[in-house]
Amino acid sequence: MKQLQIKHVLQCMLVTASFAIVSCGTSTSSETAGDSSSMSSMDSSAAPAAPVTHAEAVITGTKADTAVDGTASFDEDNGKVKLTLSLTIPKMANKTVAVHIHQHPDCGDNGMATHGHWNPTGAQHGKWGSDSFHLGDIGNVKLDEQGKGSLEMSTDLWTLGSDTASSVLNHAIIVHNGVDDYKTQPTGNAGGRIGCGVIK
Repeated sequence: MKQLQIKHVLQCMLVTASFAIVSCGTSTSSETAGDSSSMSSMDSSAAPAAPVTHAEAVITGTKADTAVDGTASFDEDNGKVKLTLSLTIPKMANKTVAVHIHQHPDCGDNGMATHGHWNPTGAQHGKWGSDSFHLGDIGNVKLDEQGKGSLEMSTDLWTLGSDTASSVLNHAIIVHNGVDDYKTQPTGNAGGRIGCGVIK
């Protein structure tokens, strides 16, 4: 009888020990998985965003009677931003059009939603590189007999997102149907808005 009782007690102890080991093992595994998941989450949120080195605006017409096709590419290199502008406006063949960067990234209302020239420094309108000019005062582009024209410029006054006061991102390119006289405030008397594209 005593042997049966001892055997029964030993079996109970063995079963209890097994449950304890399984329970501890499960708990440890669960805690490890939780730590790993949380570390993974921390690693991904701590990863810095890659710097922007390229932005582009696709320029389209704002008026039904004037087809406009163009791109404005901005590339950052060695502390400067290079603009490469390409336009095709058949209706304006052999003419000159003014191009500016405007304040808001919204081409609605035939380009009027972009509001005025981008001018974070509060300067007077003028020719780029003169005593006073807006950071959005790009200038005039001569179109050939097919209505094609281009312009390239490079400056350290623009950035691509590193400083909101100098970043061209989230503004708009406007093409006008007239010539910028570089004098009339604040627009240069450049005429109506026939093309628009958001820089992004």
